[in-house]
Amino acid sequence: MIELKQITKSYQIGKEMVDILKNIDLTIEQGESIAIMGPSGSGKSTLMNLIGCLDQPTSGTYKLSGEDISQYKDIDLARVRNQSIGFVFQQFHLLPRLTALKNVELPMIYSGVPKKERIERARRALIKVGLEDRMDQLPNALSGGQKQRVAIARAIVNEPKLILADEPTGALDTKTSETIMELFLQLNKEGATIIIVTHEPEIAEYARKTIFVRDGIIVSSAHGDRGQSI
Repeated sequence: MIELKQITKSYQIGKEMVDILKNIDLTIEQGESIAIMGPSGSGKSTLMNLIGCLDQPTSGTYKLSGEDISQYKDIDLARVRNQSIGFVFQQFHLLPRLTALKNVELPMIYSGVPKKERIERARRALIKVGLEDRMDQLPNALSGGQKQRVAIARAIVNEPKLILADEPTGALDTKTSETIMELFLQLNKEGATIIIVTHEPEIAEYARKTIFVRDGIIVSSAHGDRGQSI
């Protein structure tokens, strides 16, 4: 599903070009669950942004579901993000003046889905994450775990092939984090490819494989204990 070949990413800082990613080769099959770990400044977030079509490589080839998107224009990248990728972030990124239901509807508005269908699909997504009794509440009336479940419902409402989660449990307590990770496990069992950036080893254990990034290169990988049962 995901194929990165000789991917580099460089930024100009002052008069100097700084290599953030260096000749990354990575293949992720449909239905896998992957955790990406590494110290601050290692390049793991840059790698996530490239996989999520939020940025483009300086050089190299990126294929998503066989589609070479390495040189896509911004409008084409936006289409891929909307149709094929769901995002979950540490700080939820919910619009505070919209109800849970309206927040989940947003990706479908950008896709041009008719209103009646939007509402039905958003309701189904919220039921799926256990929030059938919170649909009409605003984010400030929800707990951290409930906000993250709304964010997950929003991520899955367009039925993406790929879900990217950037520190999805970073703002949550241990018990709530476990609940959120069990939800990701269930989505993976249903066929979604899950990629999680995390600095927490206990969260990475939920994935089938953990990739370690340091100084812009993939230095090693390991299999997760819990993810093996998926």
